[in-house]
Amino acid sequence: MRRLGAGTRAAHRIRSMVRLAAVAFLSAVALALHAPAAARASAAHAFVPEPPLQETGFLNRRIELHGVTYRFQVYLPEDWRRDDRKLWPIILALHGRGERGSEGMWQTQIGLPQAVRDHPERWPFVIVMPQCPEPQYWTDAPMMALALAALDQESQEFHGDPDRTYLTGLSLGGYGAWELALHEPHRWAAIAIAASGIFWSYEPERWQQSDTLPAEYARAVGHTPVWMFHGMEDNVVPPRESELMYDALKSAGGHVRLWIYQGLHHDCWTRAYNEPELPKWLLSHRLNRTGPTTASGEPPPFSERLVVPLHPTPMKLPNAVLDTLAGEYIDLHGGPQATILRQGDILYLKNKQGDTSELEPESPTVFFYPNGNPITRLIFEHDAQGHVTAAILHDDRHEERWEKRNGTPATR
Repeated sequence: MRRLGAGTRAAHRIRSMVRLAAVAFLSAVALALHAPAAARASAAHAFVPEPPLQETGFLNRRIELHGVTYRFQVYLPEDWRRDDRKLWPIILALHGRGERGSEGMWQTQIGLPQAVRDHPERWPFVIVMPQCPEPQYWTDAPMMALALAALDQESQEFHGDPDRTYLTGLSLGGYGAWELALHEPHRWAAIAIAASGIFWSYEPERWQQSDTLPAEYARAVGHTPVWMFHGMEDNVVPPRESELMYDALKSAGGHVRLWIYQGLHHDCWTRAYNEPELPKWLLSHRLNRTGPTTASGEPPPFSERLVVPLHPTPMKLPNAVLDTLAGEYIDLHGGPQATILRQGDILYLKNKQGDTSELEPESPTVFFYPNGNPITRLIFEHDAQGHVTAAILHDDRHEERWEKRNGTPATR
């Protein structure tokens, strides 16, 4: 093998270094020449990340107050967006005595949260649901501070509208709602209270002030619209509590509604929050009111007291009409669903399990269950010739359509 001299090896090293330098130079020139085009291509195809979607529905939340951490819930409608800066109507909802705790979730099981789950389309609100820990009450000053702090925190983060901030409470939460109405009267665009009042069951001596306390609250509430609901058979919070507040607000020239539900006990809130008119009524009110005013610049007084029957008054239909409804009804796959029978002048429905229920006519085509759910209806369809073709079982959450099987009407 031929060995190179020292001079030759040095020359080879120099030539190699020159070649490497030349390659590096040419590469740099090529990159410089193509840099603008590459930059333009990169800009044209640049990935711009979208802002993360805000989770909606019922969300776990926390707040720290005076060194104590409280868990609670907030509800965001499905179309809530963080980046649109839209202001949303917001509700502070206070739960009842049985939902107290520290886990932050029990308060979502009944009342307004339940109504929202059943009909989210009716409730386009941000809803703040703090939880009162045991053994405290919403009327305790620290708990009222907790409720307001949670409302402030969620209003700021989730774009609550100060002009459309509403207050509601049921039972124990209604006690707290009345206290917040008393101490923060100018914050609420409207107030809805179910099965409650201002005479706390845990402080019965307050009844000794029954001649003066309602007027005190009414003066503070002023013209803020208030809608109260109460079960006529309530033996926990007597209906007289709502009656006294209704009289006081009416005498003060306020805006007040009171609906008394016949046949209902303490739990009137399920029916109350299920009223389709309630969310619409809330949204119809703002702090900066518009509309007619009196000579003093205040809204005109308004009062409404209704006794809502558990069931409508039944009609009297001829037996010949009842016979057209009687028969067998099947589902869309031909499976038997119900048999409707007439006995005397009464119509009965026998379901596929063999249970029989009485039906009463609300109209010639709409029947209700006098011994069952006051919301459920059976609606009969007719063809152009007036023949009964189907029955629709309708409650507050769904519908079932049953075709009428051709045949002889059923009697017994």
